[in-house]
Amino acid sequence: MDFAASMPLAGTLGVTIHEGSREGVVGRLPVRAEICTAGGIVHGGAIMAFADCLGAVGAFLTLPEGASGTTTIESKTNFLGAGPVGATLVGEATPVKIGKRLSVWQTRVRTEDGAEVALVTQTQLVLWPA
Repeated sequence: MDFAASMPLAGTLGVTIHEGSREGVVGRLPVRAEICTAGGIVHGGAIMAFADCLGAVGAFLTLPEGASGTTTIESKTNFLGAGPVGATLVGEATPVKIGKRLSVWQTRVRTEDGAEVALVTQTQLVLWPA
């Protein structure tokens, strides 16, 4: 399944998903001028949205039987460095806790050269049919 294609924002940002399983999700985000702030540095909101896309895919892949979906209810971002225009960011989301009602995911965002850009922790609520 092309998870990025199912999320319109992911397509707008240019997010691609390269690996996805219950154990983790890996994706890439090319840093283009359109998603940068002054000085040619990727906007923090783009980083947060990138990480949220990866965590959401992971949460979806770990949904319990009978669940209808997932939604982010909390997200915390620590910005650790810059992502310059022309770079490609690599995000690796891994589960911290998977439960029946919630899952918690942590996403490390780095440049392809390995420079730390951000650490994002998010909580995903499991949705159940009404």
